[in-house]
Amino acid sequence: MRFKLIIAFVDSDKTDNILNAAREEGATGSTIISQARGEGLNHNQTFLGLSIDTPRDVLLLLVEQHLSRAILESVAKAGEFDRDDQEGIAFQIDVEDAVGVAHQIKALETTVEEKL
Repeated sequence: MRFKLIIAFVDSDKTDNILNAAREEGATGSTIISQARGEGLNHNQTFLGLSIDTPRDVLLLLVEQHLSRAILESVAKAGEFDRDDQEGIAFQIDVEDAVGVAHQIKALETTVEEKL
């Protein structure tokens, strides 16, 4: 079984909706890193030296490669990434090898068969 890693940078208030959407498309779990900060084309605004950024989360989803595109698209839709340039970003990268996922492979085999 081959995997991809989906990495998403999202507003923390959208994290739960995004994870629910990813699960509906076959994601079996995630890791959330809270209180991330990022900048886009424009510098972040400050007030008296304090950042007024919206809190961000980094979502890491190790997913089966056949499900990865549908999961990535569901993340973008739930996060409303197309609304404007400040909503978030997600991308996927190939995973050469993974350990510690044997318990998920059995569930994934059934899910992948159903989706294909």
